[in-house]
Amino acid sequence: MNEFTMNDLMGLMPYAPIIAVVITSLIVMIAITIKRSHVVTGTITVVGLNVGLFILLAQIGGVLTTGSALPQAEHLFVIDNFAQFNMVVIFICALACCTLSYAYLLNLKDNKDELYLLMLLSTVGALLMVCSQHMASFFMSLELLSVPLYGLLSYTFLRNKSLESGLKYLVLSATASATLLMGMAFIYAQVGSLSFKQISLQMADMFDSPLLIVGAAMMMFGIAFKLSAAPFHAWTPDVYEGAPAPIATYLASVSKVAMMALAIRFLIDTALLALPSVQMLIMVMATLSILVGNILAVRQTNLKRLLGYSSIAHMGYVMVVIVSIGSAADSISSMYMAIYAFTSIGAFGVVTLMSSPYRLSGEAEELVHYQGLFWRRPVLTAVLTIMLLSLAGIPLTAGFITKLFAILAAVQGTNWFLAAMIILGSGIGLFYYLRVLLTLFKRPKEFIEFDVSGQWGVRMGGLMVIGVTAVVLILGILPNSLIVWSSMARIWQ
Repeated sequence: MNEFTMNDLMGLMPYAPIIAVVITSLIVMIAITIKRSHVVTGTITVVGLNVGLFILLAQIGGVLTTGSALPQAEHLFVIDNFAQFNMVVIFICALACCTLSYAYLLNLKDNKDELYLLMLLSTVGALLMVCSQHMASFFMSLELLSVPLYGLLSYTFLRNKSLESGLKYLVLSATASATLLMGMAFIYAQVGSLSFKQISLQMADMFDSPLLIVGAAMMMFGIAFKLSAAPFHAWTPDVYEGAPAPIATYLASVSKVAMMALAIRFLIDTALLALPSVQMLIMVMATLSILVGNILAVRQTNLKRLLGYSSIAHMGYVMVVIVSIGSAADSISSMYMAIYAFTSIGAFGVVTLMSSPYRLSGEAEELVHYQGLFWRRPVLTAVLTIMLLSLAGIPLTAGFITKLFAILAAVQGTNWFLAAMIILGSGIGLFYYLRVLLTLFKRPKEFIEFDVSGQWGVRMGGLMVIGVTAVVLILGILPNSLIVWSSMARIWQ
């Protein structure tokens, strides 16, 4: 048996933030076996995620050395600036979702602890996804993210909608994973390698290979499902509606950021983005996502479904960036996904705060539940207003900056049609976002079904939502730091 040397230990240093989350999940498991305690489990989870985030920030700042990765791991994973940027976003989003989950589950009569364990395992998968540079690590990390989500979506199993949400995601996700695997098999049969870099080296000789084109198309179908891009979007509003509010937040932030980062690295590193057929496929999916997402959101009276359709449209905007500027899309796409994730946390965070404590009757998801919210909760109304304006791309919010860069990317790539689609989609989006805002300022209902506690703003969930709102505003008014940070999120070529 080979001995584990100090050099091997130093080779694990680049993965220290991920290892911290893995150790945290083990500690949570041990804590659950000793004694069930919602406070203890939640605290361990938040502390562990904070430790991982601080280690990562110390590595980025040069305070901690990252060393060199183990040779065996270099083939599967790479810790570059692109991975580190997206890992920071994932850590922040996971922390926000854990914070929201604590208050949401406070009065749940059943076991609460396993939710944090599932969330930690899913977060490990998300962190590994943004570092993957091999088909094997691609699939393993994706499944590590997805499998815990089946349990998370069905966690409030006493609600029929929650069970339906988990079952739909399970069946459709399994289908997408099978399609993804078949695409990998076709590419491997043609190229003879599973490494992203090796595939790119073989591309020049196999540019017109039908097997390669079919394999790439099947992989894009699987990726599009995970991103909820049209025409593989049908599960999104149903799953968002049925999922517990903190888990819908997790799905809209951590899952989307990780999948988009992995998709971008896959397309750029394998050079499949250079295939005209792949470019056309992404253009079609981007156009359909923008149109379908925005048009179907117009008639929604359920806020969670509305945000679900909105996410479909936003994935279309990011796809426009990818197909327009190709290998230069990594930084702009990362910036867009980071701001979209923070904005989703703010919007779903309001739904979570309004829905807690846990109720069998349902959540505060219908627009009528928010009628006249301004007259009794003006600060919470301001939070939701800023989040919706950011999603709409209104100036002085971070969403305006990211949408502006998306349009500039389309113009830079001379994709005038896609640039027009972004503008058209934003115009339609403005209509249904403003409809929600008008509901907030209407005359209040006589019977209030859902409301937050009077002290919501001084509790952790409320403070986190207010903090995210401040970030969205500050980065919208002073965007230079956002642009500088995102410009560093580049994939090593």
